[in-house]
Amino acid sequence: MDALPVIAAVDGSDDSLRALDWALDTARRRGASLRVVHVRQYAAWARADVPVAAADDPVLDQVRTRLEARPDRPGTEYVALDGASAALLPELGATAQLLVLGSRGRGGFASLLLGSNGMAAARDAECPVVVVPRPGREVHGETYAPPGPRVVVGLKVDSPDEATLAFAFTEAALRGARLQVVAAYTWPVQTWAAPGDFVPPVIDQDAVERETRTLAEGFLAPHRARHPGVRTEPYVAPGDAAGHLVAASKDADLVVVGRHRRRLLAPARLLGSVTHAVLLHAAAPVAVVPPAPPQE
Repeated sequence: MDALPVIAAVDGSDDSLRALDWALDTARRRGASLRVVHVRQYAAWARADVPVAAADDPVLDQVRTRLEARPDRPGTEYVALDGASAALLPELGATAQLLVLGSRGRGGFASLLLGSNGMAAARDAECPVVVVPRPGREVHGETYAPPGPRVVVGLKVDSPDEATLAFAFTEAALRGARLQVVAAYTWPVQTWAAPGDFVPPVIDQDAVERETRTLAEGFLAPHRARHPGVRTEPYVAPGDAAGHLVAASKDADLVVVGRHRRRLLAPARLLGSVTHAVLLHAAAPVAVVPPAPPQE
């Protein structure tokens, strides 16, 4: 297993403690150590310090008490940092195999579905980021999902990302779970001949669906070969990818989505509209995976 730790960001909130439990379980599955980090906010005019001792930190004391009774916990270290969470949390990704945090912390507005720290970490961290939602989140729509452990991954057949698929297959293997692969295609295809004139598409929908499924099967083949024990279930459907992924998140163990690759004319990191929507509305923990580095 990777020698880098699984990092859980905590602030004492119920959301962060749920994320801590998720990170603990994942570190154990991966054979990794667990690093618990509390970022203590400093005033805007103050200077950010280097990591400080974790002693006399009430939040970390709470976590120690919570974890000390867990006989199966992995090696655990506790780190306190002083600074701005939205800046420091993404930087932790450089020294982690996974960064886990709750959907909301103690600060901000209670009405927000995802806090600014979670958004910043998912957008900017160098490692995959898992955001654990609050329980009881309702989702709408239906996808076929037999009972049992299940990981869901989004696959965009016109621009697949190998890092996202690799992460999803690995997680499914570690959890003994099925992998539900959601591949959505746009329908109907709209063709405009002149302003206000809509020309019905000459492409048959069944043909589009068959082509989408064929492409999906081709992208999945090498990952299936590396993980022969993972049962994969492609789900090909027309419509909005985000809607299908959110619907599939009901009773899932994890939903895996990719992050946009940087582009020449848009060098800033972007989550992408589908990933953003899934983070806001999915009922299951969501893993946001940075794109694989471009081939030389």
